[in-house]
Amino acid sequence: MNVSIIGAGYVGLVTGVCLAEKKHHVTCVDIDKEKVKKISDGVSPIFENGLEDLLKKNISNKNFTATTNLKKAVRASEISIVAVDVPLVNNKVEFKYLRNAVKDIGIALKKLNGYHVIVVKSTVPPGTTDDVVLPILEEYSDKKSGVDFGVSANPEFLREGCAVSDFLKPDRIVIGGIDKKTTEKIVELYKPFDGDVLVTNNKTAEMIKYVSNALLATLISFSNEIANICAMTENVDVKEVMAGVHLDRRLNPRIPGGGRVNPEILSYLEAGCGFGGSCLPKDIETLINYCVGADSSCKCGLLKSVAEVNREQPKKLLQLLRKHNGSLENSIVAVLGLAFKPNTDDVRGSPAIPVIRSLRRKRACIKAYDPLAQKNARKILGTIGILYPESLEETLIDVDAVILITPWEEFRELHILINKLESPPLIIDGRRMLDKSKYKRYVGIGLNDANVCMKNGEPYGCC
Repeated sequence: MNVSIIGAGYVGLVTGVCLAEKKHHVTCVDIDKEKVKKISDGVSPIFENGLEDLLKKNISNKNFTATTNLKKAVRASEISIVAVDVPLVNNKVEFKYLRNAVKDIGIALKKLNGYHVIVVKSTVPPGTTDDVVLPILEEYSDKKSGVDFGVSANPEFLREGCAVSDFLKPDRIVIGGIDKKTTEKIVELYKPFDGDVLVTNNKTAEMIKYVSNALLATLISFSNEIANICAMTENVDVKEVMAGVHLDRRLNPRIPGGGRVNPEILSYLEAGCGFGGSCLPKDIETLINYCVGADSSCKCGLLKSVAEVNREQPKKLLQLLRKHNGSLENSIVAVLGLAFKPNTDDVRGSPAIPVIRSLRRKRACIKAYDPLAQKNARKILGTIGILYPESLEETLIDVDAVILITPWEEFRELHILINKLESPPLIIDGRRMLDKSKYKRYVGIGLNDANVCMKNGEPYGCC
């Protein structure tokens, strides 16, 4: 099929390249000329495992092109997928980019014959496709929905760091639509993919995306709330507590013959310093605002608590630092991990950002290290009082404390480097990924001080 993708950002580019990989002919549209040129040269403007290789491959086999000419791309396609940014500005969804893109698609449809389907892949509040997108298309195309064109909500479920594999091997494909003709067209688009297909109306499809992310965020904040309770309780470690919870057969079924399934959902039931990224924080706030705005009797107490726990969680790292190292002024603190999760260079919503800003306000000196995200972090945090060493080894030299924020695999054997130092720094494990027994001075999320400072009945380490 001939497909146009409007928006060459994270979702748009991954969607376009992966559809091209399945032999569709894709044209990706963006208003940024430099980005389009970069993409056309086979260089991905974002880091995502495997994306650039597939981009080059599909440019070479002529299944994928990039352009700034929206009208030409839309008129040469059967399906137009809208994947523009829909940001949250002052806690309100900003539709500016979506409206502009849809308006231009409507104008392009004026001189187009045949039934064209417009797909909203951007994450939008329930009702947006039917109540915002569809009327704009009718206004600027002078055509009738359901007669001349169809409109579909088709949310993405991509995880940064493994978005290409998620798209190519989906667990679910949710297809909304205004009528059967529309949904059948999208079903045909996804025919080369092996995943469970759920066909529904547009509002339900939009809601599914928010509920999916709300569940993940709730699991994380629940785990962090439990971590904070464990930290209050002598001789209790949240890591052991959650290991016991994970053995519940309803969460982690036994495999006949021995062993466990160990589903990935269990990774959201682990203590840490909070979730970040461009999706979960924004989607929680959007769903809260949608809920309160639609029905004043719905207070969204649970989701508000999920967001509040997440906002407060990075502060636990600073509390541990102050408690065990005293004054922060002129202290040198290594922050390990700047991306909001491993295997990405995305720092949006990363707990590292508020932690570093708080440390700078207390006049601490920062050595910030991340395998991929230092360039993006530097754009946000600047360089005043912050160094960005090129290696983990360099980062650890002459520091008073180390705060681990992003669980990169590179950090798992941190003790090998730490124990070579003449004066080992305090280790603050914000992800509980380290073996606490291998460090002389170790504290972590969900770990009571008694667990850290006593060994065989005798004080040691930070005591």
